[in-house]
Amino acid sequence: MKWDRDESAESPFIIRIVQNFRNLRAWREALSLAINVRRAANLFPRRGYTDLKSQLIRAAESIVHTIVEGCGAASQREFARFLEMSIKSTTEVEGQILMSRAYGILEDTHLRSLEEQTINVRKSIINLRKRVLETITDGDED
Repeated sequence: MKWDRDESAESPFIIRIVQNFRNLRAWREALSLAINVRRAANLFPRRGYTDLKSQLIRAAESIVHTIVEGCGAASQREFARFLEMSIKSTTEVEGQILMSRAYGILEDTHLRSLEEQTINVRKSIINLRKRVLETITDGDED
């Protein structure tokens, strides 16, 4: 965590926390998931599942992007909100993996691995969010 003066703020004394996303295990795990989702999606049939493939990739990448964006948040409370959005995206990815299984698009072993990885990413983000929320004091503003 790095403390940085917010030059855009009205007061020169306002300090915000700048989190280095590269140091977050949750970000590294989410990045790995996004890469694996894209690789698996590239195995989808060329026809018939374009929307599902596209949405699955976007949702997986959204987890990564939202964590990164949250690291630039003006407060820990705001960072926690971004993490909550990432958690919701993991649920979306899991649902799309289950839909892919129902359609018989990929081998079950690929899908189980992605499902397990998605659940682990969600747990990691939930734990990070819990730690972030524990740092918030009553006077912490949005």
